[in-house]
Amino acid sequence: MTDLATLGQRIRHFRNEVGLTLDQLGATVGIAGSQLSLIENGKREPRLSLLQAIAATVGVPMSDLLDEAPPTERAALEIELDRLQKSAMYQALGLPAIRPSRAMPEDTLQSLVGLHRELARRAREAIATPEEARRANTELRQYMRTQDNYIGEIEELAEEAVRGIGYVSGALTHRAVSLIAKKLGFELIFVNDLPHSTRSVTDLENGRIYLPPASIPGGHGLRSMALQAIAHRLLEHHEPESYAEFLRQRLEINYFAGACLMPLTQSVEFLNRAKADHNLAVEDFRDAFGVTHEAAALRFTNLATTHLEMPVHFLRVGEDGALHKGYENDGLQLPTDVTGSTEGQPVCRKWSARSAFGRANRTNELHQYTDTPAGTFWCSTQTGTAGSEEFSISFGVPFADAKWFRGRDTSNRVTSSCPDERCCRRPHTELSKRWSHRAWPSARLHAHILSPLPSGTFPGVDDTELYAFLEAHSAGNGPGELQK
Repeated sequence: MTDLATLGQRIRHFRNEVGLTLDQLGATVGIAGSQLSLIENGKREPRLSLLQAIAATVGVPMSDLLDEAPPTERAALEIELDRLQKSAMYQALGLPAIRPSRAMPEDTLQSLVGLHRELARRAREAIATPEEARRANTELRQYMRTQDNYIGEIEELAEEAVRGIGYVSGALTHRAVSLIAKKLGFELIFVNDLPHSTRSVTDLENGRIYLPPASIPGGHGLRSMALQAIAHRLLEHHEPESYAEFLRQRLEINYFAGACLMPLTQSVEFLNRAKADHNLAVEDFRDAFGVTHEAAALRFTNLATTHLEMPVHFLRVGEDGALHKGYENDGLQLPTDVTGSTEGQPVCRKWSARSAFGRANRTNELHQYTDTPAGTFWCSTQTGTAGSEEFSISFGVPFADAKWFRGRDTSNRVTSSCPDERCCRRPHTELSKRWSHRAWPSARLHAHILSPLPSGTFPGVDDTELYAFLEAHSAGNGPGELQK
């Protein structure tokens, strides 16, 4: 069923169309006019039998009553004003809500909605700073840790999506992803002029999901991007009202994409077989489902604790040693700043996440035991390249669970005393004496850490470029290739 506010507006619209008052329609369908008024104002959910009676009385099919679109432009404005006045930002002002009367001019209503939109935009702009992003990301990471990085509701949604298109095993094909989109009423279209600030664009009005072109359309990246766009619809996301909500939505769509590309039932069966053979390996999991090493390692963290009964950790580290992504529920001490944020913090130079960059042969994973103040951990690390920058992906477990993994017999073992700065952050005494005050380096500024985040409707997206793109393609003028 559509939302109650829209349903109420549609009932009122069709009632007025046939010239009935609240009391007249109420008498015909068997309820008081005051009760019908509550339904039209979106404050009470009607029974199905009542909706059928209303539809018959006003002479429209039930499908017209249940249509998701507001019946008129004015009704759309009234619904939006009601939603905006219910926001935490407006309610914090302590001002009364305005209920638009039939006598209120439409331009007055437009002004009120426009004012609310601008206030909301300025509030988002004020908080969408790197500091706010780190705070929100820290809270989200800590929440996911309490969930063992597992979201059962999204697992069920993904299982239903892949089962609905007949998936059985192996890599999810691009055609399968297209079928999932088609069942939702969307077509996948590849274009070479996506707005620079977007990875994909969903045209809700025309049922299109625009993706970048690729020489290999079946590649993991495009499948994942399409599934993320689909997830917004299946998860019924609304435009984010805060940076924290934006990050939560991003986490959920990434989770859904991973759960589709590596479905729960097939993934757990695969991992349990490997565990029984004491032969768990991220690279095998990766190859079995045709995904990237990072995607496989992240998906492993979703399933390991809930379904394999083992705590784990995951790290993505840049070539400069900065932590880009991190998760742990096994006790590994991730580096943090004073706010508890891990992003951008340097990891210990002795961890395999950094020592892997120093190997001459990086084809295979690096296996290593690391003794730390929090205990001994076994890690498997693989390096890769994104653009011109290198990164490493590490997946690890406490010493007691290393027995389940291939690579457990490695002789690589180091001792790390981080966060004690004497471990690896302070230069050797002799080198300090030799070079202190005898050099002047020019620091490379990490602009992405300091720059404010773009302040469009969606953080990071340029609305001007986005809307121009949509207008061009909706008119049929934009270049693109339809994915059948």
